[in-house]
Amino acid sequence: MAILKALKAQLEMPRDQRPLGSGWLSGSLALVAALAGLLLVLVRWYPETLSYPELAMLHEGGLTLVVLRGVLLAGYALALVSLILSRQKTLGWTALGVSVLASLMATHTPQGGPAISLYFGLDYFIVNVLVIGFLFIPLERMFPARGDQTVLRAEWQEDMFYYLVSSMLVQIFNFVTLTPANYVNASFALDDIRSYITDLPFWVQVAFIMLATDFVQYWVHRAFHTFPFLWNFHAIHHSTKKMDWLAGARMHFAEIMILRSFSALPMLTLGFRPEAIQGYLLVVYFYSSFIHSNIGWNFRGLERFFVTPRFHHWHHGSDRDAIDINYASHFPIYDWLFGTHHLPKDAWPEAYGVVGDTVPRGYWRQFLYPLAKRWRKGPGNVPGE
Repeated sequence: MAILKALKAQLEMPRDQRPLGSGWLSGSLALVAALAGLLLVLVRWYPETLSYPELAMLHEGGLTLVVLRGVLLAGYALALVSLILSRQKTLGWTALGVSVLASLMATHTPQGGPAISLYFGLDYFIVNVLVIGFLFIPLERMFPARGDQTVLRAEWQEDMFYYLVSSMLVQIFNFVTLTPANYVNASFALDDIRSYITDLPFWVQVAFIMLATDFVQYWVHRAFHTFPFLWNFHAIHHSTKKMDWLAGARMHFAEIMILRSFSALPMLTLGFRPEAIQGYLLVVYFYSSFIHSNIGWNFRGLERFFVTPRFHHWHHGSDRDAIDINYASHFPIYDWLFGTHHLPKDAWPEAYGVVGDTVPRGYWRQFLYPLAKRWRKGPGNVPGE
């Protein structure tokens, strides 16, 4: 327990106590790599249960083993760099210890159990954390929008758990997402539209999917801010008081199901090719983390055409001017057209979160929060509610 407290303290130490060269960044990345390696070993032990079928090609082609060796090597190297540079050794020693444990486990493969129809996307979670985490942790460290915010800020463990849950339950979410689309495909004749869209070039299809899904997402998102019952679920997403690449993962189970099932309708019913859908999903995974991230780049003219971190941070702001604005996820034109656009020049919101701080902390308390008997008033994030 004392080691865990020391590890947490080092991970969350104030920014001015961990300048570049202090060993904090290398230690944090070492721990990410070591934990990813440990989880990859578990995936290799129980592939039928812990592997996402869409990633089967990675495992069958031997790429998983290559990635495992790579992340463990990175864990060792970064842990040693951290131990050399840092005065506080807890982070480096923990990362090194987890790397050693994962390496020892990788030399043994237990007898696999019978195949089951239920699976969990642990490898899906690992890929997301490895790729997106290794990209955004350094960017947030070097180009922060809020310089006083730590890369691993308060409640990061909570949001990482949200990230894990949404990845592990990918089978359930996929089933819910496909159900409305399957109904539309079976009930409506869209052959002419599908044949036209199928012949479009790959990148045109990806752009078309982004435009269509963002239009639907705009109105679903706006509904979550308009109707009190839906806002009770969406308030969980807005409860984070610090914005970074992990903040987008904080979403209630019910909101994920509603949002995905509606926003996926145009993507899954209009005849887009599978490779275009996969391309869109790849863009979306990065884009969602990007617009929530603590990256302070000034995109100037591009902000007119694409959602940027500053644009979406205003949506999460608790300032009076930030209430119920900027619903689009990709293209601000929808907010321009429907009167919800707000982006003051070069300004960022003063604070984030739900006004009144009514949402409790902790995954399970937040899960039960919308289901409480007490009716929560207010159509959105309204001051005084």
